[in-house]
Amino acid sequence: MAFAATAAVKGSTITYALSPNVKKYTLKDVGFVETRGGNFQLERPLDPNSPYNQAFKLKITVAKDLKNLKMSITTANGLQAVDIFKQPAKTEEITQFNFLVDNLIDRKILIKK
Repeated sequence: MAFAATAAVKGSTITYALSPNVKKYTLKDVGFVETRGGNFQLERPLDPNSPYNQAFKLKITVAKDLKNLKMSITTANGLQAVDIFKQPAKTEEITQFNFLVDNLIDRKILIKK
């Protein structure tokens, strides 16, 4: 998956973009880690009961120029993208996804398109 100005997770109808006011220190404050290539990556489990269980993960990567991003929901090992919106038994994961994304919107990192 390549970086783009807007991104959406598989199965979602909402697309997100980076806020024009996003700063590197803000990304680090919410848990983004700088990769060797200079990009910023955030991985958060979508299990609302325990962050240590093997669960689906939200992965967001922001390009080092802070203009483009990638986002996906993956399996526990991070290798395959999944669609949690298609699975009716995944309501807790959907709620956790919405909570995490709303936090990023409140912190002026993401905006809805």
